[in-house]
Amino acid sequence: MKRLARISFTMVRRAVGYGLLGAVIALVGVAIYTLTRKADLEIWHTVHLDEEFTRKSDVTDFASYLALEERLFKQLDEEIYAKTGPGDANTINRYQRGSRVDSTSWKTNWNRTFVLPAATEAKAGVLLLHGMSDSPYSMRALGQSLNASGATVIGLRIPGHGTIPSGLVHATCEDMAAAVRIAVRHLRETIGDKPLYLVGYSNGGALTVEYALACIEDPSLPKADGMALLSPEIGVSPAAAFAVWQGRLGRWFGYEKLAYTSVGLEYDPYKYISFATNAGDQAHRITVEIDKKIARLQEAGKLGELPPILAFQSAVDATVSTPALVSRLFARLPEGGHELVLFDINREVEIEHVLQKDPREELGELLLDAKPTFTLSIITNRGEEGAEAAEVRMKVRRAGTQNIKTEDLDLAWPDDTFSLSHVALPFPESDILYGSGGGHLTLGNLAYRGERGVIRIPPGDMLRQRWNPFYSLIEERVQGFCGLDKTATPPANPTP
Repeated sequence: MKRLARISFTMVRRAVGYGLLGAVIALVGVAIYTLTRKADLEIWHTVHLDEEFTRKSDVTDFASYLALEERLFKQLDEEIYAKTGPGDANTINRYQRGSRVDSTSWKTNWNRTFVLPAATEAKAGVLLLHGMSDSPYSMRALGQSLNASGATVIGLRIPGHGTIPSGLVHATCEDMAAAVRIAVRHLRETIGDKPLYLVGYSNGGALTVEYALACIEDPSLPKADGMALLSPEIGVSPAAAFAVWQGRLGRWFGYEKLAYTSVGLEYDPYKYISFATNAGDQAHRITVEIDKKIARLQEAGKLGELPPILAFQSAVDATVSTPALVSRLFARLPEGGHELVLFDINREVEIEHVLQKDPREELGELLLDAKPTFTLSIITNRGEEGAEAAEVRMKVRRAGTQNIKTEDLDLAWPDDTFSLSHVALPFPESDILYGSGGGHLTLGNLAYRGERGVIRIPPGDMLRQRWNPFYSLIEERVQGFCGLDKTATPPANPTP
């Protein structure tokens, strides 16, 4: 009987094992079938530009970085633009020369690193770091205003960006961090002993924090005097942790489409629409690395060595985690002049009945923190109804106190906007590309109406808020944070 029982148990175990294996294979097959039903890949999805910077490149200074970037964009012209053929003023494809969204036809191609020297002796140096799949264009407006106020500014093109989506199939967060180190060293050499600041947006925010943490462990790195963060990538969706497996499946089974989580019409001259699977994996990796470094330095009692942080974040964000910004970064910091500015949703009475997510409770809990170590400022509606419903005020709770002070602002929500978004924070309403309209492209006010499934631009892209009605507050606060006064007017929006 015992032998029969053992045999029966072995047979059942094998059956269960084979069943589970079969289920896994079936799930993998279904996943591959679903993921490979994306649009066909184009040459900008498959060509590898080998002139891109990596941490293994023979580049040790900023001049060499720019020289390599020059060769990269020459390669881009030869491998992509020369093979796609010309477009015309109505063509919507950034990779056709002369098309409506061809960035190379602009006076300045803001896909590339830009350097804005101070007109006279620099009051400060500022390094601007853009987001994932983005380009230096997203930091252009802020960079020009800081430069007009007396700073020498560098808007760094992060490796893998500003060229073709396949650039992010290969780039790593280590490559990106290595480029940041080269740019910081150059900026420090350029400005001498003047204050140096890092301003990072999205993944650029993660790279900024990573660099500041690395400075504590490596005294040879030039230290920043402060960090300003916009929609910083401190925590991302848990699904990002599985991005690496999609990429591996693609390599194992030879499915090139699995190198992308999405493939779309490249209608934006300064941001990839197709998103590489590896980009999600690298975003996850850098947030994990930041979390480990913070924990290590917190245990060693060294987090107090971080320079002051000024961060701006929408209370609702579909790309990065707002709660993670609080719990993984700000809540772990000792007092040190840090401030978090949160933008609440537009609390018009008509919108609250259709909200899927309301951050009201979380914001209230933050304001009532019993032992606040950082200043919290919340931008929210001045009133709940009536003529002032769209106007806003700022609730401020200083570090070390539970007192809440309120200040009315001369700002208001647009009538048709219920919240900010991850991508909106660095762009003013006047932005020629992402602003409210009247410019060359008006992606910020793009709303074709008709039947679903007909046009190639997803409705979610068209409806997402792309410019910030409170940009002037961010600009003013960052200028003050960098010790600059708004004494001059930056150049007008570029024209194609």
